[in-house]
Parts: sequence; C-alpha cells; structure tokens
Amino acid sequence: MKIKEFLQKCREFIHTAWKKQTIQKTSRIGYHIIWNITLLFITIGIIGVFFVGGLGAGYFASLVDDEQIQTKDEMTSAIYNYEETSEFYFANNQFLSEVSTDLLRDETSLDQVSNYVQNAVIATEDEYFETHNGIVPKAILRAVFQEVTNSATKTGGSTLTQQIIKNQILTNEVSFERKAKEILLAMRLEQFFEKDEILEAYLNIVPFGRNSSGQNIAGVQTAAQGIFGVNASDLNLAQSAYIAGLPQSPSYYTPFLNGGGLKDEEGLQPGVERMNSVLSRMLEAGYITETEYNEALNYDIVADFKSPEESVLEEYPYLVNELKKRATDILVESLAEKDGYTLEDLENSSILLEEYEIRAERELASSGLRIHSTIDKELYDVFQKVSKEYSNYGVEKPARNERNNTPIMVVDPETGQEVPLGNQPVQVGSVLIENSTGKILSFVGGRDFSVSQKNHATDVRRPNGSTMKPLVAYAPAMDLGVVQPGSVVADVATSFRGYNKPPNNYVPGRYYGLVSVREALYKSHNISALQVYSKIIDQNPVEKYLEKMGFEALSHEDGASDYENMSITLGSTLYGVTVEENTNAYATFGNGGNFVDGYMIEKIETKDGEVIYQHESKPVEVFSPQTSYLTIDMMRDVLTTGTGTAARSALNNPSVDWAGKTGTSNDWRDTWFVATNPNVTLGSWMGYDYNQTLDQGYSTRNNVYWAQLVNAATEIRPELLAPSQPFQQPGGIVSRSYCATSGLLPSEECSQLGLVRSDIYNANFVPTKQDYSLLRDNYVMVGDNALLAGENTPAEFTEGDGYIFNPEWLSDMGYDRLSNIRQLIPFNASGGWLKIQFSNSNNSAMNNDGADPTPPGGVNISNQTLNWSKSGSPDVVGYRIYRASNPEDGNFQRIGSTAELSFTVPNQNAVYIVKSVDYYGNESAASNKVIVGDFSDEDEETNEEDSDETSSPENEDQINQDNGSNGNNSNGENNNSNNGNNGNTNDQENTNNDTDQEPEEESETEKKPDNNSDGNDS
Repeated sequence: MKIKEFLQKCREFIHTAWKKQTIQKTSRIGYHIIWNITLLFITIGIIGVFFVGGLGAGYFASLVDDEQIQTKDEMTSAIYNYEETSEFYFANNQFLSEVSTDLLRDETSLDQVSNYVQNAVIATEDEYFETHNGIVPKAILRAVFQEVTNSATKTGGSTLTQQIIKNQILTNEVSFERKAKEILLAMRLEQFFEKDEILEAYLNIVPFGRNSSGQNIAGVQTAAQGIFGVNASDLNLAQSAYIAGLPQSPSYYTPFLNGGGLKDEEGLQPGVERMNSVLSRMLEAGYITETEYNEALNYDIVADFKSPEESVLEEYPYLVNELKKRATDILVESLAEKDGYTLEDLENSSILLEEYEIRAERELASSGLRIHSTIDKELYDVFQKVSKEYSNYGVEKPARNERNNTPIMVVDPETGQEVPLGNQPVQVGSVLIENSTGKILSFVGGRDFSVSQKNHATDVRRPNGSTMKPLVAYAPAMDLGVVQPGSVVADVATSFRGYNKPPNNYVPGRYYGLVSVREALYKSHNISALQVYSKIIDQNPVEKYLEKMGFEALSHEDGASDYENMSITLGSTLYGVTVEENTNAYATFGNGGNFVDGYMIEKIETKDGEVIYQHESKPVEVFSPQTSYLTIDMMRDVLTTGTGTAARSALNNPSVDWAGKTGTSNDWRDTWFVATNPNVTLGSWMGYDYNQTLDQGYSTRNNVYWAQLVNAATEIRPELLAPSQPFQQPGGIVSRSYCATSGLLPSEECSQLGLVRSDIYNANFVPTKQDYSLLRDNYVMVGDNALLAGENTPAEFTEGDGYIFNPEWLSDMGYDRLSNIRQLIPFNASGGWLKIQFSNSNNSAMNNDGADPTPPGGVNISNQTLNWSKSGSPDVVGYRIYRASNPEDGNFQRIGSTAELSFTVPNQNAVYIVKSVDYYGNESAASNKVIVGDFSDEDEETNEEDSDETSSPENEDQINQDNGSNGNNSNGENNNSNNGNNGNTNDQENTNNDTDQEPEEESETEKKPDNNSDGNDS
C-alpha cells in the first residue's frame, strides 16, 4: 500500500471517531483514572511523611531520653572549663607541676582576634552561623543521608555550636545517640549564649595542629603565636585563612612535624591547598573582594612559618606522664561507676571506654584537680642523678630489627626522608617499693627522655630470666610442701616437655649433679629449677601464685600458654613483665608472703579540697610466712656467695639484710637484679630498646648500678634503706640435718662419708624418712659399675669397706635411666663424694649363664709388668695370674689377682698365664703363655709352640696402652686397686670446655628456656 493512501485512511478514521465523540469520551475516562491515582499517591506520601517523621521524632526522643536538661550555669561551666589546670604533687604535699595535657592553650577574647579569622572560620565551618538556632536541618539531613547510604563523600553537618558541644560536653563517639544529644544541647546553648560568645568560645577551644616545636596546640591565640609568631589580632588575610582551615584535620594540615620543625614541600602542600579553599569560600560569602582574594592566593605563606624552636622539656617527663596516665585510669573508673557502669562494662565496650577516657582527660586537664602521688621527691631526684652519672652501662649499638637484622628506620625531621635510627644506648629501668603499703617511692624510667620516651620501669615488657625462679618454682614448691631448702634435686641432662632437646645451664653442657634446692637457687642452675617446677606444674602455680602477685600479661594462647609451658620457670613468658611487676612481686617476700599492689596515686582532691579518690591498700596472702622466710633466707645467699655478690660488695652498708635474685634472658639481651630488705624492695633492669646482646660483664654492671641506687637513697632515707633489724623469723621454722645425696635424714653411711648437711625447714615439711641412697658393703666392679658381692663372688675382688649408691634408691628416683649416671656427682666434688661407686642395675640383673668367661687377650710383658686386654665377657670382675717355673712345667701356681689389666711379676725366669674370673666365680681358660728368661737348653720347637711372645725387645711395643696401674704383689696376694674416683669431674669438664659458647636461639614456634640464666660476670 502506498504511503499516500495509508495517510488518507488514517484521516478518515480520526474524523469519523471525532464526529461520534469516541475520542472525547476516552480522554475523560483516562483523565479521571490518572487523577485519582495521583491523589492516592499524594495521600500515601503525606501519611508516609508524617509516619516517618513520627518515627524519627520518637527515635530522636529515645536517643536523648537519658540526657539531663542543663541550666545556663551548668552549660557555661562546661563550655568554659578549659581555664582550670590540675596539678601534681610529690609525697608530703610538695608541688610537682601542672598537668601536661599535650595541648597548649592561651585564652583570648573575641576583640583580640583578627576579623579575617572570624570571617574565615564562619565561611569555612558554618556559613549560616549568624542565622541558625544551633543547627542547620538540611545539613543534618544531608549528613544522615550520606551516613545511611554509606556515601564515599561526607560533608558533615556540624555548626560551630555543635562543635563546641562535642568538644566540651560530649565525646568524639560516632553514633546517632551522640549526634542526637549534640543537636539537643546545641539548640539549648543558642538560647543562653550570644553569637559572639559562641564564636569566642569556639576560637579558644578548637585544636589547631602543632606549633614549630611539635607541641599540640588549641585556641587561636596559641595557633597564631605557635605557627606565625604573631598575636591573633595581627593575623593577615592569608595567615587567617591558613589557621581557619586547620581544625578540619589539624595533624594533616599542620605545617610542622611531630618532633618539631617544618615539613617538606610535599607535606606542606595539603595545608596550602586548604588555605586556598578557605579563601574561595570567603570570596563566595562576600567577606573579601576579588582583589584581596588574588593577593592572598599569591602570598608566600611558607615564608611566614615560624622557625623551629627547642621544646621546653619538663623537669620530670617520665614522672608526669606516668602520673597523668594513672590518674586518668582512676578517673575513668570513678566516672563510670558514678554512672552505674562497672570495669567489666568498660572492658567489653570500646565505645564506652573511649567516652570515659575522653571525659577523664578533660577532668584532668581542666577541672583544677590536685593529684597527690607517693613519689618521694628527694629519692626520685637522687635516682635520676645516679642514673645520669653512672658510667658503666656499656657501649651504644645500632638499632636493628630483631627478626631480619635490618636497620630501624625513622623519618628525618629536616628532610622528611627515612634514615637509619643509628646507635642506641643501653637503657635502664628501676623501681623502689615499700613492702608493707605498696607505695612506689621512686623509679627510673630511662636514661634520657629525649632519646627514648619509653618508660622502662612501668611500661616496657621484657623476659625476666632467672628472677622468675623463686616466684613460680621454688617458693610455690615450698609452699606446697614439695621441696624445702635442704631438698636435693638432680641437675643432670634431662628432657622436659615443650623442649626439643634437653635444656642447658648457663654454661652449655655443664651439669651440677645432686644439689640442694638452696644451692640451686643461689647459684641459679637452670636444670634444677626446671626439675622443681616439673613437680608442681600440674598444680597450676601460675594461677595460684603469679596471678596473685600482679602479673597482668600472662598468656592463655594455645601453644604459647604461660600456664602450661615449662619455660616460664626461666622467665620466658610470651609478653614479658615490667620492672614494676617484677619488683612488686619480690616485695611479697619482704612483706611476709602478703602481696600489696604497687601504686603511685595516693589521693585526688578538687581545688576546694574535697577528696574524690583515696587509695586503699588491700594485702593478698600468697605464701605462708614460713615459705616467705625460707625464700628470703635462700636469697640471702645470692648476695653472699651466689650470683649477686657484686651487688653486696658495692654496698656502703653490706650488713643490711638484703635478699634477692639475678636474672638474664636469652642471648644476654636483658639483665636483672631484684632484692628486698625488711622495709623496701628495689629492682633494676638493663637492656637495649631493640634487643641487641649486652656485652660481657652485663650482670656486674647492673648489680653495681643497683647498689649505687641503694647507697644514694640510704643517705637520704637510712631508716628505709638501711634498717637495723633483719627479717624476723616466724614460728614454725626448724633446723634439721639431711644427707646431701638425697635430702633425707642422715644414715650411718652418709655420716661416715661426711655428707651430712643442715638447713632450715617449715616444721610441717621436715624429712621423716632416713636416707637409703648409700650402701656400705662388699662390692665388686663390673666394668664401670659397682655391684654388691654375691654368695659366689670371689672375695679377692671385692671392696669390703666401700660405698655404693643403692640400686633400689636409684630406681626409685629414676636415676637408673640416666644415660650418664656419673652426672649425679656434684660438679667439682671432693671428699666423700669421690668414694661413692655406681650401679645402674641390681644384682638380679646379672644372670648366671653357667658358662666360663672368655680369657683375656694379648698377654705380654714389658719391664716386669704383665699386660693384657680385657675379657669379652660382660660379667668379669677380675683376673688371676698363674706362674710355672719353665715351659715344660705344666704345674701353674696362682701368684696373684687384680681387677686391673696389668700385674708386676718378679725378675725371675718363669712362664705366665692369665685367667678371667666372672661375678659368680667362674674362671676362664688360660690365656696365651708369656715366657720370661733364657731356657736355651730346652727344645726350641717346644718353646716356639708354647710361647706366643717373649720378653725380647722387639715385642715390647705390643704392650696394651690402655693399662691401669697395678701394685706389685710378689707374695701372690690380692693386687686389686680401686682409687674410688668416678670420673665425673673429668667427664663434665670435657663436655664443654668452651665456656663462652652461646646457647641456641629461641625457636619461633616453641619457647625455649633461658639458657643463660645467671652467672658471675668478670
């Protein structure tokens, strides 16, 4: 169909429909339908708006339901509370300093602030400031929409009034509840304050980044002086725009580095761009002209930045920071309790905790509080003096990462580039605590606050090495009745759970044998301590004792639990301990077994003298008085004869009753000494911040440093540091004798050997069983082992007056399973110890197979001495020597016996043979013959057949070089020689002659022991 014809038909159809009014009717129906639908949606929309509005209003009301309506006076006090500065005091009400708030602020009035600044702040932060009633609804709705939709761009919706509320009354918490309260309080504030008052308050409150010294600043006057070196009234347009732009992100836009000094060009760019943005808004708002705008854009603002200045360091930076931290913690708890919250509530809610931390910091910074500490000013001053003047810390070393040994990098304040940190000094930490009260009287936080701001006394956690031994092993084991000072433990190669191989003592490969618990402690043997701890670990000593003594960072982590790992005995905790914790724990011994938590804040009062906090000491019984005293008595020996002698020798008053313990961590990275007297406990630590190894002599250096602190403090407080009375022995302590081999009551054999010792005991745990570790009887030597003589054992080979370790006792103690049982003899032993012989098994283990032993081999003679090699039979106890007058004489007569491998014969012509004799008296066949002398008239063939060797010089070099010496016994008597030496000393000395060998490093996945727990440094 053609297009023309199609169009014609369409026109005819429309014309017909119009004449019949079909189109008109259809249009009217459609109109009514559309209008009705529109009305329906409008109605639903209106109802929805009211519904949502109602819900919103209800939700808003629920958010602010618990907010108390504040009066004008209350709001005025809250807004202007930045004027009241709190103060710190030493003990005895001696003024220390004002509270350092990390925020410098100088108050000013609005008429002393440049109009440029006022206009810049309004244009940038609150363009409707002059007209709104505290809030801008559309800004709030925009902010809510952005929050609900999680928009990447968030423009914010806070007016200057709201920002004042947030900074001075509420917190920085991000929540709808806080925002709702902010809105309500902002509207109320607008009812009480004039606009100029609000603007003035804002300009005095808001943070402005850092000054040229790197200190945080708040308030426009402080900003003007700290950034440009001028008063707020003298700021020009560009400077005003720069300052007005800082509050949005003070640390990002500030031109200065954290440590002071100007940022590099790249670091300055964000602040300059922000200034340009502020100028643009001022132009748009009509506060400046186009000409002023262009002049300010081209202004060299960088040239106006103030030159860096040295910070005025506080005289007591470590102390003030510590007091501020502790006072804040106290106020957090106090404020939360007033509002009905518990510490558990705070621990379970980071938002709630943050809210109360902010409130506490505000209280501390601006409420005019008086914080009274326990710190003795004179003691604190002299501790800092000693620390500064001490000249034997050791060398400085480059700071390196512990894991990959790469240099520690820091940002250079001048260039902004990363550079190696460089050499770092040996740091030090020390704490002095009063035993009975827990008062921290003094401490040393470090050598120089400008070098390291870490408080090495209260914050830094390090492994405490062997100082942990009395706390978790010896004292708990005595308290539980498992050991006492006179108990004996075996310091021998032993496998312990959690160790891939047997751990070492301070000198790897050296073991100290059977030692008393007392000696093990004061000489600081690692294996001994592990032996004791292994006896009590299943009774959970960490929970029963360490937790009660204030250790706050004990690990429950799988595979690294301090409650399960044996290595905690040697100070290898997962997170380490602080000097304060370690010292506080030792004060438990000085306080008769009662732990009193250390503290530094005595009380906090308002400026009007109302006490809002008063410390109350609450003793906790950890050890019985008897256990505490026994531990004290053993630790006295540390200073007199043990690893702490250097400390005692450096004391001006060595007669004072001090008891303590040294400690060293893996790879010699930490050195400790903690000691207590009847009044106070003093602990000291040395080490590098980045865990480098300390140089040789570290223990002595720390011991002497500790002694110098004591000496200096004694001159000031002799009644505390040098008490005239020693520790008082409680009731229930008795003295008893014991046998040094077993710790049991002495036996006759123990007394005969001179191995009886004595010590003090808790009367409830004295030994009651008599020693059975020793036997005095006939015995024979089978190889290196001694066995009691049997019924058929030849008497000629027995020792009738000898001493032997009882096989039953060895089995009961598990010592018969040792790979080298001779390790039981103490290192460098003498006297009766050397008369004891060993047996790895009892007599029944020596089964009689009825067979004769094999004869000795290689019998020969040299210079009247017969020599031979030992029999191949394991039960041979000795050898018998037989003689005939000539080779043809078959009548051999026994001329002697010996347990050795040689025998001296007369200088006469004769023929000799040797026979082996076993434990049951069985005798072997004859050995080869040895002919001595000239039998030339005899048949040479017979002589050659009967004699394997002669005394000719050509055969003398065949003598066995492994001979023992023998006595000359021409009368045929028993020539058995037994020197009584067990060879233990030589064995141990040969185990490891390299006393400077370093222990293996600690495994990444498994904590290993403190292999270098202690030792006297040269």
